[in-house]
Amino acid sequence: MDKYIWLIPILPLAGFVINGLGRNTLPKSIIGAIASLMVLISFVLSVGAFLQVKSTGAPINVTLFDWIHVGDLHVPFAFLIDQLSSIMLLIITGIGFLIHLYSIGYMSHDEGFGKFFAYLNLFVFFMLLLVLGSNYIIMFIGWEGVGLCSYLLIGFWFTNPSYADAAKKAFVMNRIGDLGFLIAVFIIMKTFGSITYADVFSKAANLHSGDTTLMLITLLLFVGATGKSAQIPLFTWLPDAMAGPTPVSALIHAATMVTAGIYMIARSNILFTLSPVTQHVIAIIGVATILLAAIIALTQTDIKKVLAYSTVSQLGYMFLGLGVGAYTGAFFHVLTHAFFKALLFLGAGSVIHAVSGEQNMRSMGGLKGKLPVTFITMLIGTLAISGIPPFAGFFSKDEILAHTYMHSPVLYVLGVLGAMFTSFYMFRLMFLTFWGSFRGTHEQEHHLHESPPSMTIPLIVLAILSTIGGFMGVPEALGGHHWLEHWLEPVLSKSAEHTGTMFMAINTERVLMMVSVGGAIVALIYAYIKYVKQATVPLADEAERPALEKLSFNKFYIDEIYDTIIRKPLDFLSGFFYKVVDKMGIDGIVNGLGQGPIEAGRGLRLLQTGNVGFYLFMMVIGIIAVLLYSLVKI
Repeated sequence: MDKYIWLIPILPLAGFVINGLGRNTLPKSIIGAIASLMVLISFVLSVGAFLQVKSTGAPINVTLFDWIHVGDLHVPFAFLIDQLSSIMLLIITGIGFLIHLYSIGYMSHDEGFGKFFAYLNLFVFFMLLLVLGSNYIIMFIGWEGVGLCSYLLIGFWFTNPSYADAAKKAFVMNRIGDLGFLIAVFIIMKTFGSITYADVFSKAANLHSGDTTLMLITLLLFVGATGKSAQIPLFTWLPDAMAGPTPVSALIHAATMVTAGIYMIARSNILFTLSPVTQHVIAIIGVATILLAAIIALTQTDIKKVLAYSTVSQLGYMFLGLGVGAYTGAFFHVLTHAFFKALLFLGAGSVIHAVSGEQNMRSMGGLKGKLPVTFITMLIGTLAISGIPPFAGFFSKDEILAHTYMHSPVLYVLGVLGAMFTSFYMFRLMFLTFWGSFRGTHEQEHHLHESPPSMTIPLIVLAILSTIGGFMGVPEALGGHHWLEHWLEPVLSKSAEHTGTMFMAINTERVLMMVSVGGAIVALIYAYIKYVKQATVPLADEAERPALEKLSFNKFYIDEIYDTIIRKPLDFLSGFFYKVVDKMGIDGIVNGLGQGPIEAGRGLRLLQTGNVGFYLFMMVIGIIAVLLYSLVKI
């Protein structure tokens, strides 16, 4: 199997090249088949790699070539497939294939069909590179690559200025976080003399907890993670990323790009375990992101915006888990979130496809009879994200909350409150979309139809995974053995040596589960009463909304605040440097040096009159001046 590992990322890259060059000549059916097949073969190879790691228990190390060798620094271009990266490969290629398959139907009428699939393949290539790398440099190449592809995909319909602006916003905000990541890599290189995971982690394990250098490294790595995984304060790009086609939203928001920050921290777990200050910061930022994004999602009327803020909130849960040392729980939520969030986004795309591009839930309603497959699958996704047993989200979210309770009861209460908000805004989305009577136009109602099989089959597969996916991590309190925890044990062993094992009474864990599930059910019932029984529809006129609802609907004016305190001062400063320093200063000096001889020449030219008498007069004046100079010198 080792000799085929390099094919896993290369195949999507080949799909990018083929479809990129043939985007205007190849038929759409061939383009869709090539793009999907490349990712499918990568998935099959990833399954093979997973089975090899499972059977041997040893990671797969593949060195392709000697890459960088400067002084004592040696960086091979090498891949590492262990218990952590093998699961990530399955998620990226498996969910990626379903999204490719879905896109064949969703983008069938788009004139940029070939270019879209080329970008999708390139995105998968860079994401695979990110998780396959055996050192931070290869991870950083993939990290930057997915940032580039997100720019291309979010701004795919770039003729719309607002979509192009959303792409630029995502690109710039990610660069802020990426600078922190890059500086951290340089400090790791300086501190440990290597950037290969095995060398760095083995040397770091010998340092003491609270080491200042480790704290600096982990804080900078976390800055990178806040940009890529949309945490406070670098989260505002993610909701705007809805400008891209719906399959892009599913690809970015579910299984790939936004989970890169969580993967990076889980991979570097020993560094963070030995940096308790950083872990506290991560936990606080995580819970703050959970609540802020959830409160904003409560009042949004754009179906994709609700899911976008939901993604930000769920990423907050993953960071909360990382912050309290629940690395397995955080990664478990990455898996389950990939299932149900991809399902919800693709389901939303199916709804939008059915109502002729409409995204406002005020103009939907009564769709469950017209879109039965979409309705049932989205309902399963909603139950999963709300933490209702036995669906996938229940197991992963409750594991994070249980560890949070042991770490801080206050953070636990805030986490449960966020779970209640999640249940409310997700069932609000379902009730406004599928219950009641249709509120759109007669033309939209006339064209209501279920999506084609290329779109509904991925929904069904993801619904199945959202139903059974949580059983890989059934806790002992429910009679399970938590397969995922045992699977990841080799990757997290060094952290476990420093923290030890934390035990919780089974009855306490069961009570905590009942509390979170009970809160979710209460929120569900309240949403049902409000949006089904009372048939409440969000107000169209913003001025009529209550002050708190208006604040939430306008996203707490965070974009406007950033605009006022960051963009406008920078615009003023750049204008000052342009007008005063650049034009009047630098350009003034340069232009002055050129203009001086020109003006001097114009003055001297007046002396050339062509009059012989004037020349004799000037000669006499010159002689007198020379005589006077001679006398003065004497």
